[in-house]
Amino acid sequence: MLTMVIFDADGVLFDSDQSNIAFYNAIFERLGESRLTSEEERVCVYLSAAQVFALRADGDPARLGQMKETARSLDFAPIFRLLRPTVDLRAFLLELKQNYRLGLATNRSTTVPALLEHFRLTDVFDAVASTLDPVAPKPAPDLLKLCLERAGVGAREAVYVGDSPVDLEAAQAAGVGFIAVGSKIAHPHRVAALREIKPILERLTESRP
Repeated sequence: MLTMVIFDADGVLFDSDQSNIAFYNAIFERLGESRLTSEEERVCVYLSAAQVFALRADGDPARLGQMKETARSLDFAPIFRLLRPTVDLRAFLLELKQNYRLGLATNRSTTVPALLEHFRLTDVFDAVASTLDPVAPKPAPDLLKLCLERAGVGAREAVYVGDSPVDLEAAQAAGVGFIAVGSKIAHPHRVAALREIKPILERLTESRP
Protein backbone atom coordinates (compact mmCIF):
# COMPACT_ATOMS: atom_id res chain seq x y z
CA MET A 1 0.00 0.00 0.00
CA LEU A 2 0.98 3.63 -0.29
CA THR A 3 2.98 4.46 2.82
CA MET A 4 5.21 7.41 1.83
CA VAL A 5 4.73 10.78 0.14
CA ILE A 6 7.89 12.49 -1.13
CA PHE A 7 7.79 16.16 -2.04
CA ASP A 8 9.77 18.37 -4.34
CA ALA A 9 10.47 21.79 -2.80
CA ASP A 10 10.36 24.52 -5.43
CA GLY A 11 7.00 24.95 -7.12
CA VAL A 12 5.36 22.43 -4.78
CA LEU A 13 5.88 23.43 -1.15
CA PHE A 14 6.32 27.06 -2.11
CA ASP A 15 6.34 29.46 -5.03
CA SER A 16 10.05 30.12 -5.36
CA ASP A 17 10.57 31.77 -8.75
CA GLN A 18 11.45 35.21 -7.39
CA SER A 19 13.50 33.75 -4.55
CA ASN A 20 15.57 31.59 -6.89
CA ILE A 21 16.18 34.48 -9.26
CA ALA A 22 17.29 36.69 -6.36
CA PHE A 23 19.62 33.92 -5.09
CA TYR A 24 21.50 33.56 -8.36
CA ASN A 25 21.55 37.27 -9.15
CA ALA A 26 23.05 37.99 -5.71
CA ILE A 27 25.84 35.50 -6.40
CA PHE A 28 26.53 36.68 -9.92
CA GLU A 29 26.53 40.36 -8.95
CA ARG A 30 29.12 39.69 -6.22
CA LEU A 31 31.34 38.15 -8.87
CA GLY A 32 30.83 40.92 -11.41
CA GLU A 33 28.71 38.66 -13.60
CA SER A 34 25.63 39.75 -15.51
CA ARG A 35 22.21 38.97 -14.06
CA LEU A 36 20.28 35.88 -15.14
CA THR A 37 19.11 35.79 -18.73
CA SER A 38 15.46 35.03 -19.41
CA GLU A 39 16.36 31.42 -20.26
CA GLU A 40 18.39 31.04 -17.06
CA GLU A 41 15.43 32.42 -15.09
CA ARG A 42 13.22 29.75 -16.66
CA VAL A 43 15.48 26.78 -15.89
CA CYS A 44 16.86 27.84 -12.49
CA VAL A 45 13.57 26.90 -10.84
CA TYR A 46 14.09 23.17 -11.35
CA LEU A 47 17.83 22.72 -11.99
CA SER A 48 20.29 22.25 -9.14
CA ALA A 49 22.63 25.11 -8.24
CA ALA A 50 25.55 23.07 -9.57
CA GLN A 51 23.75 22.71 -12.92
CA VAL A 52 22.97 26.45 -13.12
CA PHE A 53 26.55 27.36 -12.20
CA ALA A 54 27.94 24.89 -14.75
CA LEU A 55 25.80 26.44 -17.48
CA ARG A 56 27.04 29.92 -16.61
CA ALA A 57 30.71 28.89 -16.09
CA ASP A 58 30.78 27.29 -19.54
CA GLY A 59 33.63 24.91 -18.77
CA ASP A 60 35.77 27.31 -16.70
CA PRO A 61 36.60 25.45 -13.44
CA ALA A 62 37.93 28.54 -11.65
CA ARG A 63 34.78 30.50 -12.42
CA LEU A 64 32.64 27.55 -11.32
CA GLY A 65 34.53 27.30 -8.04
CA GLN A 66 34.00 31.00 -7.32
CA MET A 67 30.26 30.63 -7.82
CA LYS A 68 30.03 27.66 -5.46
CA GLU A 69 32.11 29.39 -2.79
CA THR A 70 30.06 32.57 -3.00
CA ALA A 71 26.84 30.53 -2.67
CA ARG A 72 28.11 28.95 0.55
CA SER A 73 28.81 32.35 2.09
CA LEU A 74 25.54 34.03 1.09
CA ASP A 75 23.06 35.34 3.69
CA PHE A 76 19.91 33.37 2.92
CA ALA A 77 17.51 35.40 5.09
CA PRO A 78 16.58 38.01 2.42
CA ILE A 79 16.21 35.21 -0.13
CA PHE A 80 13.88 33.15 2.06
CA ARG A 81 11.63 36.17 2.64
CA LEU A 82 10.74 35.99 -1.05
CA LEU A 83 9.46 32.41 -0.77
CA ARG A 84 5.68 32.03 -0.78
CA PRO A 85 4.42 28.81 0.87
CA THR A 86 1.49 27.35 -1.05
CA VAL A 87 -0.20 26.20 2.19
CA ASP A 88 0.46 26.43 5.94
CA LEU A 89 3.31 23.99 5.43
CA ARG A 90 3.85 22.72 8.95
CA ALA A 91 0.17 22.16 9.67
CA PHE A 92 -0.48 20.60 6.26
CA LEU A 93 2.48 18.21 6.45
CA LEU A 94 1.86 17.20 10.05
CA GLU A 95 -1.71 16.26 9.13
CA LEU A 96 -0.42 14.07 6.28
CA LYS A 97 2.15 12.58 8.63
CA GLN A 98 -0.66 10.96 10.60
CA ASN A 99 -1.14 8.53 7.68
CA TYR A 100 2.09 8.59 5.66
CA ARG A 101 5.81 8.81 6.06
CA LEU A 102 7.09 12.04 4.50
CA GLY A 103 10.14 12.71 2.38
CA LEU A 104 11.80 15.65 0.67
CA ALA A 105 13.79 15.14 -2.54
CA THR A 106 15.05 18.38 -4.06
CA ASN A 107 17.70 19.65 -6.44
CA ARG A 108 18.42 22.36 -3.88
CA SER A 109 21.75 22.04 -2.09
CA THR A 110 23.32 24.68 0.17
CA THR A 111 20.00 26.22 1.19
CA VAL A 112 18.26 23.03 2.37
CA PRO A 113 19.21 22.96 6.09
CA ALA A 114 18.46 26.66 6.57
CA LEU A 115 15.25 26.34 4.54
CA LEU A 116 13.91 23.55 6.76
CA GLU A 117 14.73 25.58 9.85
CA HIS A 118 13.16 28.74 8.41
CA PHE A 119 9.83 26.96 7.80
CA ARG A 120 10.00 24.90 11.04
CA LEU A 121 10.14 21.62 9.15
CA THR A 122 13.31 20.05 10.54
CA ASP A 123 11.29 17.52 12.56
CA VAL A 124 8.62 16.83 9.93
CA PHE A 125 10.33 14.77 7.23
CA ASP A 126 11.28 11.14 7.77
CA ALA A 127 13.92 11.38 5.03
CA VAL A 128 15.56 14.24 3.14
CA ALA A 129 17.71 13.97 0.02
CA SER A 130 19.28 16.91 -1.78
CA THR A 131 22.25 17.65 -3.98
CA LEU A 132 24.24 18.17 -0.80
CA ASP A 133 24.33 14.36 -0.95
CA PRO A 134 26.86 12.72 -3.31
CA VAL A 135 24.24 11.69 -5.89
CA ALA A 136 23.15 12.94 -9.29
CA PRO A 137 20.44 15.63 -9.41
CA LYS A 138 17.06 15.12 -11.05
CA PRO A 139 16.09 14.03 -13.68
CA ALA A 140 18.26 11.13 -12.46
CA PRO A 141 16.35 8.96 -9.96
CA ASP A 142 19.17 9.03 -7.38
CA LEU A 143 17.62 11.57 -4.99
CA LEU A 144 14.36 9.64 -4.84
CA LYS A 145 16.13 6.33 -4.37
CA LEU A 146 18.23 7.80 -1.57
CA CYS A 147 15.11 9.18 0.11
CA LEU A 148 13.45 5.75 -0.06
CA GLU A 149 16.56 4.07 1.29
CA ARG A 150 16.77 6.44 4.24
CA ALA A 151 13.11 5.89 5.06
CA GLY A 152 13.29 2.14 4.59
CA VAL A 153 10.40 2.21 2.10
CA GLY A 154 10.05 0.36 -1.22
CA ALA A 155 9.46 2.25 -4.46
CA ARG A 156 5.97 0.77 -4.97
CA GLU A 157 4.91 2.15 -1.59
CA ALA A 158 5.78 5.76 -2.47
CA VAL A 159 4.57 8.66 -4.57
CA TYR A 160 6.49 11.78 -5.60
CA VAL A 161 4.78 15.18 -5.72
CA GLY A 162 6.41 17.44 -8.30
CA ASP A 163 5.70 20.25 -10.72
CA SER A 164 7.96 19.72 -13.74
CA PRO A 165 8.88 17.20 -16.44
CA VAL A 166 12.19 16.75 -14.62
CA ASP A 167 10.30 15.55 -11.53
CA LEU A 168 8.17 13.14 -13.55
CA GLU A 169 11.21 11.68 -15.29
CA ALA A 170 12.92 11.12 -11.95
CA ALA A 171 9.82 9.47 -10.47
CA GLN A 172 9.39 7.13 -13.43
CA ALA A 173 13.07 6.13 -13.32
CA ALA A 174 12.84 5.48 -9.57
CA GLY A 175 9.68 3.39 -9.97
CA VAL A 176 7.51 5.54 -7.71
CA GLY A 177 4.07 7.01 -8.37
CA PHE A 178 3.63 10.65 -9.32
CA ILE A 179 1.29 13.54 -8.57
CA ALA A 180 1.69 16.70 -10.63
CA VAL A 181 1.09 20.13 -9.11
CA GLY A 182 0.38 23.18 -11.27
CA SER A 183 0.24 23.78 -15.00
CA LYS A 184 3.80 23.03 -16.12
CA ILE A 185 3.11 19.35 -16.74
CA ALA A 186 0.18 17.22 -17.88
CA HIS A 187 -0.50 14.02 -15.92
CA PRO A 188 -3.55 11.88 -15.04
CA HIS A 189 -2.90 12.66 -11.36
CA ARG A 190 -2.64 16.44 -11.51
CA VAL A 191 -3.90 19.14 -9.14
CA ALA A 192 -3.87 22.90 -9.45
CA ALA A 193 -2.55 23.41 -5.92
CA LEU A 194 -0.85 21.36 -3.20
CA ARG A 195 -3.85 21.53 -0.86
CA GLU A 196 -5.81 19.39 -3.37
CA ILE A 197 -3.62 16.26 -3.22
CA LYS A 198 -5.36 14.48 -0.32
CA PRO A 199 -8.18 12.89 -2.40
CA ILE A 200 -5.61 11.61 -4.92
CA LEU A 201 -3.51 10.12 -2.12
CA GLU A 202 -6.60 8.36 -0.79
CA ARG A 203 -7.43 6.95 -4.24
CA LEU A 204 -3.86 5.78 -4.79
CA THR A 205 -3.81 4.15 -1.36
CA GLU A 206 -7.08 2.30 -2.08
CA SER A 207 -6.06 1.19 -5.60
CA ARG A 208 -2.72 -0.38 -4.66
CA PRO A 209 -2.61 -4.04 -3.68
